[in-house]
Amino acid sequence: MKFIIKLFPEITIKSTPVRKRFIKVLRKNIRAILKRSDAGVDVRGTWDFIEVTTSSDDPVLLAETKDHLSHIPGIAYWMQVTEYPLTTIDDILEKALPAFRERLTGKTFRVTCARQGSHDFQSIDVEKQVGGGLNVQTEAAGVKLKNPDVTVKIEIKRDRYFLETARGEGLGGYPLGSMEPVLSLISGGFDSTVSSFLTMKRGIRTHFCFFNLGGHAHELAVKEVAYYLWSRFGSSHNVQFVTIPFEGVVEEILKNVDNSQMGVILKRMMLRAATSAAKEMHVEALVTGEAVAQVSSQTLTNLAVIDAATDHLVLRPLVAMDKQDIIDISARIGTEEFVKNIPEYCAVISKNPTTKAKPEKIAAEEERFDFAQLDKAVAERRVVSVSDIIADDLTREEVEVVDHVDQGEIIIDIRHPDEEEIKPFSMQDREVMHVPFYQLRTRFAELDREKHYLLYCEKGVMSQLHAMHLREEGHENVGVFNPDHK
Repeated sequence: MKFIIKLFPEITIKSTPVRKRFIKVLRKNIRAILKRSDAGVDVRGTWDFIEVTTSSDDPVLLAETKDHLSHIPGIAYWMQVTEYPLTTIDDILEKALPAFRERLTGKTFRVTCARQGSHDFQSIDVEKQVGGGLNVQTEAAGVKLKNPDVTVKIEIKRDRYFLETARGEGLGGYPLGSMEPVLSLISGGFDSTVSSFLTMKRGIRTHFCFFNLGGHAHELAVKEVAYYLWSRFGSSHNVQFVTIPFEGVVEEILKNVDNSQMGVILKRMMLRAATSAAKEMHVEALVTGEAVAQVSSQTLTNLAVIDAATDHLVLRPLVAMDKQDIIDISARIGTEEFVKNIPEYCAVISKNPTTKAKPEKIAAEEERFDFAQLDKAVAERRVVSVSDIIADDLTREEVEVVDHVDQGEIIIDIRHPDEEEIKPFSMQDREVMHVPFYQLRTRFAELDREKHYLLYCEKGVMSQLHAMHLREEGHENVGVFNPDHK
């Protein structure tokens, strides 16, 4: 099956060298992602559009391809098409009749034609002749040029033409990797996940930096949302996940810093630590999820004082956004459910936080801070590839993995709903529950403790991680089902 990929409009207005570079990067990204599920996929195109041809018409493969194309930065929209050699307009009508006959029954429609090349007819000739033929030879409700039920789209490219059979919206933005990389400070909340997404959408290779303020549960939850963002929108490029243990820094702030200044100083310490990590990664900018005046530390005065702690550029994609706008984006990209289930941890809460931090006051407070704690946190940071982010935790405890399900055992499919929809899972004579992994921690506690549960995901990695975590919390009645396990 063939797909036509239309470029994000901002790419098409770039200079010729830049446009060609962006298209080359996008083509490479599409190929890298699609080859994981279709080794024989063909990706080509150099200027106006990119053509993707799958190795088969398998419905699952096509569904996966469509899903991927809707989440790769740089794509305006994609079209699933059938390709034919161009001969006559009558031939176009002949091919359009079986393709659209059923879809047009009882519906109004119009025909549109986009044409490139030199031909002895105009686009409007195709629209009239094909539209008239479809109107007469199908059970359509008639032609309607404005807001029809169905639009029959035809694209003519010199000596060939395409009939569009399906269309989907792309992510927009620039191809990932077309811009310099950044290190995004991610806490797992609405703001930091959306700001990370926005930099990825803009073509910026986005690494993640997490400050562990206390507890494995929080770290695990943030790793999950970072992994989701990467696998959903940025898996064409490998990125790093940096964990910096900040408990000692928080303790030092609580002991030695004036209550009203704690929030600003904590942010300054985070920027210093992130800057150290970024320099070693050869990354020249940091990203935060701050928006002006959303909380007391995010006044313009405070942000200026916070930024003074680093010589790195600090990007704030959400700086002028309303909270509801941020939440709406979170819901659209699929991170809202993660945020709802991430454990809350309040490290530093000031009773009367300053909204107008003074550099001299901050400097005086930081003189009482033992910077050895900050140096220790930076030195003890852990850096893992996001692609291995889950496996990094599996060394903590062995988890039972089986390739069969005994009578009475219950399978819990923990895959993301999008993945479950593309590849439904069931097993004859065995009960299968569907609980997305980001809800598993809270919902598992409600299950019957007398029954034994086996977690399932396609690769077996996320299921092992969650089984391990549930066992850490005292749930012994959980294991992993992996039919490919040996």
